[in-house]
Amino acid sequence: MKSLRWLIVFLISGLVLSIGVGFGFSFTMQKPKYEDEEQAGLNQKVIIRFSHVVAESTPKGLAVARFAELVRQKTNGMVEIRVYPNATLYNDATEFDALQQDQVEMIAPATSKLSARYPAWMVMDLPYAFRDERMVGEAMDGPLGKLLFQAINDPNVKGLALWDNGFKQMTSNEPLRNPDDFKGKTFRIMASPVLRSQFAALGAQAESYGFDDLYRQLEMGSVEGEENTLSNIYSKRLYQVQKHMDVSNHGYLGYIVLINKTTWNRLSEKQRQAIQEAMAETTAWVRHYAHDINNRALTEMKDRHLMTIHMQTDAEKKAWKKAVSPLYDQYKDIIGEQVLAEWQKLNSRPQ
Repeated sequence: MKSLRWLIVFLISGLVLSIGVGFGFSFTMQKPKYEDEEQAGLNQKVIIRFSHVVAESTPKGLAVARFAELVRQKTNGMVEIRVYPNATLYNDATEFDALQQDQVEMIAPATSKLSARYPAWMVMDLPYAFRDERMVGEAMDGPLGKLLFQAINDPNVKGLALWDNGFKQMTSNEPLRNPDDFKGKTFRIMASPVLRSQFAALGAQAESYGFDDLYRQLEMGSVEGEENTLSNIYSKRLYQVQKHMDVSNHGYLGYIVLINKTTWNRLSEKQRQAIQEAMAETTAWVRHYAHDINNRALTEMKDRHLMTIHMQTDAEKKAWKKAVSPLYDQYKDIIGEQVLAEWQKLNSRPQ
């Protein structure tokens, strides 16, 4: 009987094996190999974390959300941009180091935050360097923009675009009409040598604090005033801790969109192309939208009487420009002759 049972087992096993071979089944325990090893990772979803420090309702916050959606559409969901706003992942003091060290994949710091690392970008911080958003767009689309992105020579950081946030205004608890009104006061700035020199030229002190800590520092009285775009002033509710705003448009604030090179190099060519297309579309969109959202923020603050708002006059602008004009000579050698020459070409064009 035992021999008969073994015979039955043997016959059944042979029958199963024959059926498997007939239908092309494989009983190997080895994993199938790809004919082209480069195709192995294409079916794996890519996660890219995008950290930023402002509210989701600001030009940058909305641009990041729009960019993320465009990337999702263009890659059929195979590349996901996960957005971390309001410094929930990293603040503006730590995000760049995190990017370098592969701890986050994308950031969009203000130009002022990186000007000390890449001195050519200091041209963006010079007071009254740009007349309007159109001039900024012409600069970034032309030789000047090319020079600036070439200046980002970090081995693990790649520049993708410059996103508009608009022009900065001054806020304080006292009116700031003339250069003398700045004397003896302390203002919060981003960590930029040019901005520190700007307030020094106006007779004021400057302290560098992260954007996420700005409201608290104003509330505590650590600083008496600050400069920012209308959308940032409104979304951050700085009107609750500042009584006056002088609409001066004295300086430009934009964001350099950066990606970690380790991440960039791991992407397929199609994925890179999709990201670049999404970035170009988002950049074009935010150029128009930033201007509109700043205007809406100004209207809202006026209509609700949230602050005393003063529109800078031509005479006041002339006095401010005269007070800060020494900065151009002070930083010309640091910024570089070639960058300033391209800026001067733009500045010399008829308005």
